[in-house]
Amino acid sequence: MMQKAKILLVEDDPNLSAVLCDYLEMLDYETTLSADGEDGLTKFKDGSFDLCLLDVMLPRRDGYSLAAEIREINELMPIVFLTARGHNDDRIAGFKAGCDDYITKPFSSEELALRIEAILKRCMQRQTKQASGIINLGKYRFDASNLVLIINDDEQNLTPKEAALLRLLCYYRNSLLPRDTALKEIWGDSDYFIGRSMDVFIARLRKYLRHDPSVVIQNVHGSGFKLEVKE
Repeated sequence: MMQKAKILLVEDDPNLSAVLCDYLEMLDYETTLSADGEDGLTKFKDGSFDLCLLDVMLPRRDGYSLAAEIREINELMPIVFLTARGHNDDRIAGFKAGCDDYITKPFSSEELALRIEAILKRCMQRQTKQASGIINLGKYRFDASNLVLIINDDEQNLTPKEAALLRLLCYYRNSLLPRDTALKEIWGDSDYFIGRSMDVFIARLRKYLRHDPSVVIQNVHGSGFKLEVKE
């Protein structure tokens, strides 16, 4: 059974947010609702999402600022703005803030569904291509399908969890992989003892990657990890 895509909806209009939540659930998306920008940022940090749907005019923190913060945490996270402001300058500001799409209110439910589906499909194709192919990491080649890390003529066989963690780090390459995201994606939980187990796996991956100083897994204190690959 395919896992439901998870959407963070940040919208302060209670009537519209209720309608959108019902509609997104009907489309089989798992939806988390927030009514202001600060709470939206907190929910994003605490959860694991496949797409963010943000109103622009929000209390406490506007959508542009929220999108910029989300991009600092995960530069690959798909973001769609919902706004009543359809001027060209507003659209430019939205794309500068890092959005993938910009939908002007009022919009049809069908238009929203098609845009979300298109963005999620693009992201899934990117992940599938990366997961099934050869990923280049400096002097290394990571064969994700066969669980092998290769440098020159040397091969390091990886366990399934080592490979899954390295694959996730590659997906977040040069950006922050939140600790909780890694724990929930790979271990399915985020308690203390599982977290210590993940630290052991990170240490192993560092050991495997030690032959190329341009490929480094950095600890981001209190937040997660960053796979830095100098091109």
